[in-house]
Amino acid sequence: MDKKIIAVAAFMGAVAIILGAFGAHGLKEILSESQLLTFETGVKYQMYHALFLLFVGTTGLLSETSKKKILWLTGLGVLFFSGSIYLLSTATATGLEVKFLGPVTPIGGMLLIAAWILLFAKIFSKKTD
Repeated sequence: MDKKIIAVAAFMGAVAIILGAFGAHGLKEILSESQLLTFETGVKYQMYHALFLLFVGTTGLLSETSKKKILWLTGLGVLFFSGSIYLLSTATATGLEVKFLGPVTPIGGMLLIAAWILLFAKIFSKKTD
């Protein structure tokens, strides 16, 4: 499981860097400053959670079951949160009608919060010697 989590983290981090560069260079002339800042928010949260998964994948403080739950919560959270932000912030440039994605962003945020709370709960409840 650790290898899978680290692989997902590495992929998520690489995609965040690619999208960050694309936003800074490719979208600079197309999007407004506000839209670019929104796009950057998606990139930041994606990278934060790539690093979060690196920690989860390398720690010995969590059971395999807890790691698997955190991986799923984080993966879906980033997909919903950052993914919807990417699409919403570039909607004027792409011409896509994506307003229906507005409610998806906070659902993604709640999944990310749940992953962090699960990490906290599992580590806090861990017995120490």
